[in-house]
Amino acid sequence: MRIRLLPVAVVCACLWLAPAAQAQRIAVSVANTGPWLSLVSRGMSTYAASQKGLDLKLHDAQDDIARQLNQIQNFIAQKVDAIIVVTVDTQATPRMTQLASAAGIPLVYVNHPPAEGKLPPKVVFVGSDEADSGTLQTREVCRLLGGKGRVAVMIGDLSNQSAIQRTQDVREVIAKPPCQAIKIVAEQSADWSRVKGANLMTNWITAGIPVDAVIANNDEMAIGAIQALKAARKLDTVVVAGIDATQDALAAMKAGELKVTVFQDAIGQGRGAVDAALKLIRGQPVPSKLWVPFELVTPANIDKYLGKN
Repeated sequence: MRIRLLPVAVVCACLWLAPAAQAQRIAVSVANTGPWLSLVSRGMSTYAASQKGLDLKLHDAQDDIARQLNQIQNFIAQKVDAIIVVTVDTQATPRMTQLASAAGIPLVYVNHPPAEGKLPPKVVFVGSDEADSGTLQTREVCRLLGGKGRVAVMIGDLSNQSAIQRTQDVREVIAKPPCQAIKIVAEQSADWSRVKGANLMTNWITAGIPVDAVIANNDEMAIGAIQALKAARKLDTVVVAGIDATQDALAAMKAGELKVTVFQDAIGQGRGAVDAALKLIRGQPVPSKLWVPFELVTPANIDKYLGKN
């Protein structure tokens, strides 16, 4: 019998690779690195760091759906153990689901809900139920307005399911008592952006559109609206509402400028996404939808939320 000895360098390489091969690898594609999604990413990273033998890598899709699809294809080629996605465009999720399912790799969508109504095995969504977000927000605006008035609605990305649902929530609330005397006098996208929100509000003011409230799909657009209203010296007569309860938004609320926001637990969503991915890797049962509840934030309870997002 002939015994063939491996070169020392090869033996060392094998020994070095052995522990790494045991690590569970999770690849993450995040739509962008904006203020809100940075918090979701931080929740993932912090939780992953507490898990022994877990290698989690974050990738920025830069709001480019082609780039994001390419990232997912690369994750699959690398044979990662699980994939987490915050989608650029929710309409692309059927393709992402198909790719991951065909490869037998667990897939977790977080924050931005997928377009599919029913998800296949090993595919789950972790987030907050958007049917609650705009509903909580608009009911409070209705209360502050005494059930009547003129509102302008700032919409997020028109291709994003969260923006679509939050806007629909507004319409549904004002279609029923006691809010039926509220009318939408303006409605337009500002792409989740503070700058675009300010520009849009300036345009509405310049056009002479009278509003009693601005209902924004997120805090960044709401803060933009506040900036434009302050510049026009109209903020004192307008209720401004956002969603997310970011620290900037809470600071605006403390200053008496923002009247309503809705807490969405970004860090909790990130943590929940990694936890779901780990359970799927281990073959443990995971519900197809894991909800992190929304919570109404007003000047009366703001202290409870300071420092959370």
